[in-house]
Amino acid sequence: MSLKQAWAEKKEWRDLQKRAASLPPRYLIVYQEIQKYLMKVDPVNLTNDFQPLNELLDLFEDGVSRQKDVLAVTGTDVAAFADGLILTDHPFLDEWRQQVASRL
Repeated sequence: MSLKQAWAEKKEWRDLQKRAASLPPRYLIVYQEIQKYLMKVDPVNLTNDFQPLNELLDLFEDGVSRQKDVLAVTGTDVAAFADGLILTDHPFLDEWRQQVASRL
């Protein structure tokens, strides 16, 4: 990875975080939790491509403009919603879901 490419990715990450910070508090909390979840279940792809987070922010910004509650956008099973953002399957995803479910 060149320095120029690394700089561009860092700028894109900062831009995503600025967009997220402008969300209402409930949306921001859900965004941050989904972001953490994606970082745990799909870290390799997420560090190479921020597209799932861009799409999530687009969806959340649309929900805000329509004055919908965040759970009306994601549904009550936020983890299942987050799984839908992942483009590739990983074998440890089911194991991670079981660990999360056992904590509830």
